[in-house]
Amino acid sequence: MGNSASGRLDGQIALVTGGAQGIGKAIATSLARDGAHVIIGDLNAQEAESIAAEIVRSGSQSSSHALNVADLGSVKSVIKRVVGEWEKIDILVNNAGITKDGLLLRLAEDAWDQVLSVNLTGAFYCTKAVLPSMVKNRSGRIVSIASIVGAMGNPGQANYAASKGGLIAFTKVVAREYASRGITANAVAPGFIDTAMTQAMPPAARESLIKQIPCGRLGAPEDIAQAVSFLVSKEASYITGQVLHVNGGMLMA
Repeated sequence: MGNSASGRLDGQIALVTGGAQGIGKAIATSLARDGAHVIIGDLNAQEAESIAAEIVRSGSQSSSHALNVADLGSVKSVIKRVVGEWEKIDILVNNAGITKDGLLLRLAEDAWDQVLSVNLTGAFYCTKAVLPSMVKNRSGRIVSIASIVGAMGNPGQANYAASKGGLIAFTKVVAREYASRGITANAVAPGFIDTAMTQAMPPAARESLIKQIPCGRLGAPEDIAQAVSFLVSKEASYITGQVLHVNGGMLMA
């Protein structure tokens, strides 16, 4: 990764939640490559610091904070420190998410609560916390990572699907409320991505999944990162309230 390969985000401050691994790491790396100073907020503070250091070694700008998006106090504290240091936040990527799967009749109430707390309430906390800075500057980009599951459902994932479907609806409200302030809000809905979760699938199940994808392969984290990079750029200034499906054609909405 070179130093500010495109430069289109030079001078901008970006916060990526859950940015220490998988899709979040790819997003953080892509935004840094485009010139942003990327702040990686993650529950795993050590891993977040490691990824930030990796980005810096590559010639781009990054730092990290321990962040629990489901804890309002943690969110407020981190956003306050970031705005205090940099005087603004230009970009927020709501990427932090968890799964706790189970068929509905066996789905524990705390599994429902935990997934909704991180995936949906966490995005609410973070978005609300960054909005004052964005409103003040009359500029901002908010991108939330939804899921194909939020649009089509998936057996065993009632909690996850509800959280991602809710995130899509939440995104549209933010877009309507703050478009007049120069702030856009969009969602990226990944299909099935080649991450640790899909790599752990039995070979037969993985093959069956790939057969459902017209492009004939699982997505790469970088496929999602590039979609996010576009949505936070100047080129996407007239796009808001949209869901960009990145799924190899598995769902054509």
